[in-house]
Order: sequence, then structure tokens, then C-alpha cells
Amino acid sequence: MSDIRDISLAPSGERKIQWVARNMPLLNQIGDEFEKTRPFEGVKIALSVHLEAKTAYLCRTLARGGAEMHVTGCNQLSTQDDVAAALAAGGMDVHAYHAATGEEYVKHLTAVLEAAPNIVVDDGGDLVNLLHTKLTHLIPNVYGGCEETTTGVIRLRAMSADGTLKFPVIAVNDAKCKHLFDNRYGTGQSVWDGINRTTNLIVAGKNVVVAGYGWCGKGISMRAKGFGARVIVTEIDPVKALEAMMDGFDVLTMEEAAKVGDVFVTATGCRDVIDSRHFGLLKDGAILCNAGHFNVEVAMDELEGYAVSKYEARQNIIGYILNNVRTIFVIAEGRLVNLASGDGHPAEIMDMSFAIQALSAQYVLQNRGKLAPDVINVPEAIDGEVARRKLAASGLRIDALTPEQTKYLSSWAV
Repeated sequence: MSDIRDISLAPSGERKIQWVARNMPLLNQIGDEFEKTRPFEGVKIALSVHLEAKTAYLCRTLARGGAEMHVTGCNQLSTQDDVAAALAAGGMDVHAYHAATGEEYVKHLTAVLEAAPNIVVDDGGDLVNLLHTKLTHLIPNVYGGCEETTTGVIRLRAMSADGTLKFPVIAVNDAKCKHLFDNRYGTGQSVWDGINRTTNLIVAGKNVVVAGYGWCGKGISMRAKGFGARVIVTEIDPVKALEAMMDGFDVLTMEEAAKVGDVFVTATGCRDVIDSRHFGLLKDGAILCNAGHFNVEVAMDELEGYAVSKYEARQNIIGYILNNVRTIFVIAEGRLVNLASGDGHPAEIMDMSFAIQALSAQYVLQNRGKLAPDVINVPEAIDGEVARRKLAASGLRIDALTPEQTKYLSSWAV
């Protein structure tokens, strides 16, 4: 039985799902194919992804293929209650609601796993972690899984390195048609959508500090520059720091950047990126937010102890008054700003990412028992197929090699 806030919200959620469905042609195509072939007939899938309209449409796409779906969210503030209600109203097993407590969040994760799933679709690694710690008796049922985001892949690679990963997991995040587009263009747009709608402040003319220059950081920086900000990048990787410099951005340490930044966006996948080393250096009015999966990049526990007092400055913005009489502002409790303060990535971007998810889940099923318990790359054939479908859906054509060109490129003799 589903555990959601309010089933009466379903009509609002259904409108959201129908809107994204109009703008997700790849999932439409894949869903049509799944409906004919029914590859997931008799298969249980547990899914923990940010529960908003695009994710709901992925769930319905997998269900069209015969999957029995057990759905929850992957962040306490990113679940949209009307979308959860729409899925539940359609008969899907849903365990999620917005602003769940930590205990409730774990209860929801546990509920979808207690269905004894065969495939796990994860975003951040919480389902896989629970299976390997508290629900190990369910592992024999699992054929494999798929992981959506950078943070989850990092956790999985750590598990693989110490030999604790018990089933294969496809690193969906590392597919070209995922991270080159979702992480860069999706995050770039949706982060600023979340910041702008929450603060209602101008970006132009401000010093924007972006912590981390991976694909997410690249997208956030690019869009900040487009808004007219002066962009400062902080990094621990010398190559990425050089990339940021060559892309025209200033590169500083966080200690240096803390003194001049107006808006800070963390996108590293690591903890304590902004912490007590930096709070006393921040300008009065500085705004902090996080674009990483977990709310550990801004050290919120340390900030709670560091501040003299706090207050709600605006919906979803808390002002922390520091002992030097400065006030700094944190958006969405330091949680994933594009989803905790917005609707997440654009539908057209998630169409590509979720097409890879759907086809990767099918790949896990087709190769049941053949894949090692390890982190598995998305097959090139799936990546290429998604790219070709996206080009076709966009009305674009590309050239093909002639036989002579193919021969030239495959020969060492000129």
C-alpha cells in the first residue's frame, strides 16, 4: 500500500506528467517498443530517484514494459507530492512525500526494497547501501541495478574497490549522453532556475563562486557567465583548475573566494567544502547553496553551532546571523538546490538520461547472470542509440563515412 501525503493532489501531478510526456520523445518511443515486447514482464523494479514529473514518466515507461514498479524519492525535499499522488492514483506502489524526516525517508527506502526487487534504479546509492547493510537477505533476488548520479557512482566504485558490491550496477551517470548533457546543460540551467526563483535577485554583476569544475560545475559556471556574473572557480584537481582558467574564469582557493563571493554554489560530491574555516570570512549577505547530491557540501551542522541565531528570510531561505554581526543565507537547507528549490532538469535533457536508464535496465535483464558484481559502463551501443534517436527527434541529420574513408581510418598505411 502506497504511503503518500494526499491522493487528492493527483490531478495536479497528472498535468505535470502529461506536460513532460509531450517533451520526452525518446521515452515515448521506448515506451511504445516496451509495450509491444514486454521485456520486464514479471520483473520487480525498485526505483529511488528525485520524484518529480520526469521521473514519474520513466516509471510509467518501465511499467509499459511489464515492470512491477515500487517507487520512492532520493532526497527529502525533492519529492513533489502531487506527482507521487498521480502515480499512486494510477495503481503504482509509491512511498514518498515532501519534507520527510530522516526516519521517514529510510522507512520509504526500506518499503520499496521489501518488495524483493529484481532490478534497482538508484540515484545517490541509498538503495544499494541499504541492501548491503540492513537488508542483505534480499540481495539474492537482485539481478543488478543502475545508478543515475556522480555521487552514487563514487560510492559504488568504493564498494567495488573493497569487494563488498554483490551485484552489477550500470554507471548510467558516466554515459556520454548522460553526463555531457544532463550534468552540464541540465544542471547549468536548473541550478540557476532554483536560485533565481527562490531569491528573486539579479545575477549580473555579482561574484559567483562555483566549487568544483566537473561537468556540473562547468554547466553552472557557463550559465552564471551568461547571466553576467564574474565567475570564480575553486578546485582540488590541477587539470580542472587549468580548464577553468582557460575557459576564462578566475581560480581561487575557497579561503580566498569566501572573502569576495556573493553567491556560492557547491558541486563537488565531497563534504565540508564550505565550513567553519570559511564562515567567518564570508561577506554580509552572502548566499550559499549546494548542487551536489547530499547536503554535506555546506557544513550545516557546523553552521548551526557557529551562528548566534537564525530566521526564515524568505520561503526556503534561512538567514544565519554570525557572531561578527554578518548574516549569511542558505537556500533549501543546503540540499540539492535545483530540485529542493525547483523542478529539476528540463524535460528534454532528462529524456536522454532516462532513455539510458530504461535501456540500461533492459540490458541488466538481458544479461542476467552474465555480469560480474562490479560497476559496469553503459554499453557504447546504448549511448550511440540514444544520441541517434535524439538527433532524429530534433530533426537533424549527420554525415556518414564513405567506404574509402572507413578504410583510410582503419589503416596505418597512407
